[in-house]
Amino acid sequence: MTRQAREKSRSGVYHVMLRGINKQTIFEDDEDKRRFLKTLLKYKEEMNFEIYGYCLMDNHVHLLLKENEFPVSEIIKRISASYVYWYNTKYERCGHLFQERFKSETVENASTFLRVLRYIHQNPLKAGIVTDVFFSEWTSIHEYLHNNSLLSTSGVLQLFSKDKSNALRLFKEYMYQTNDQEQFLEETRSVQKTDQEVLACIRATGIASTSMLQKMEKEQRNAILGQLKQIEGISARQIARVTGISRSVVQRVK
Repeated sequence: MTRQAREKSRSGVYHVMLRGINKQTIFEDDEDKRRFLKTLLKYKEEMNFEIYGYCLMDNHVHLLLKENEFPVSEIIKRISASYVYWYNTKYERCGHLFQERFKSETVENASTFLRVLRYIHQNPLKAGIVTDVFFSEWTSIHEYLHNNSLLSTSGVLQLFSKDKSNALRLFKEYMYQTNDQEQFLEETRSVQKTDQEVLACIRATGIASTSMLQKMEKEQRNAILGQLKQIEGISARQIARVTGISRSVVQRVK
């Protein structure tokens, strides 16, 4: 089947979503997220594109950006390849990390632009990770309140007001507004299993305790870990925490 061509934005602005392959976790810890943002900055400077917003979730990323010299497909290709190389080296793994074809939608006017930006910033809130949109640690919302080198914020704030202090006030008010009818690029969220549920899954394999799992022969142990990784709602980080087995070991298990 012929792959459908990506819709071209007349404005050059796109809302992009990068997802982990098979909903795989792409950020195991804060270091991984910092590295991804560092990669964004590197290629922003090299490829001359603009970033207006981002949200880093455990298994996907939202970006709001504008292409200039290079097409969005090349921008995302370079960013993802660089990050995956670093991630694979860190966790001693190989192969794909992101779903091959990223999702994108065009953003053609100021009204849609602001709604997409708000949607991106509210992702952790809607996922139940935070109780206040400004409590989100890994979105670009705080970049609008402080000087930064990653985002292009001045033009966005001027959409609210030419006066900066008034613009910031209106920006904050707008970010708090909710609209459940908005439907932009969505990531289907699985329900995260509790640690007790993970332990129950381990016991269902015939393993009575995590200490028993730790003492098993490598092949048998890895077979159990592999089964756990296939269960929706269980992350490698959680498996490592519950079992006491190194996260790097869990990561390497196929």
